[in-house]
Amino acid sequence: MSEDFILTLEAKLDELIRQCGRLQQENAELKARESEWQQERVRLVEKNELARSRVEAMITRLKSLEAQ
Repeated sequence: MSEDFILTLEAKLDELIRQCGRLQQENAELKARESEWQQERVRLVEKNELARSRVEAMITRLKSLEAQ
């Protein structure tokens, strides 16, 4: 093998290693953001349930007032 070929191959390998590191970092960041969004979704679902419960309770009270 020629010296140029080996140097070119080494350069390509170095670039692949750098890109792999960047992709691993990006993947970790995306996983962290996904986790945050999942936690936010859980909070929003809980808030929605609470609001629905309160609205249902108000409707029930209004119906009982109408019946009186």
